[in-house]
Amino acid sequence: MSSSVLTIDVPEEVLWALNQNPDQFADEARLLLAVKLYESGRLGSGLAAQLAGVPRSTFIFLLGRYGLSAVGVDPEEIEKDFANALRASHPQ
Repeated sequence: MSSSVLTIDVPEEVLWALNQNPDQFADEARLLLAVKLYESGRLGSGLAAQLAGVPRSTFIFLLGRYGLSAVGVDPEEIEKDFANALRASHPQ
């Protein structure tokens, strides 16, 4: 998978106010952007999860933090994603 790098200027005061280092801020910004693009219907949950840098099952779970749901997601796909996540976290 190829990717592009985007750079934004973030005032130090913002990092200080959020009590985050640049990497923490970048991770949160990617997640928030992915959530917003998913919410607006511009990205599906799979691509939004890729943007956020998390597995799709994790992204679907995180949507709840922002008052969103993954309604419209095929239940079999969710079960498959969770099974894959379990396998990845508990290799045999």
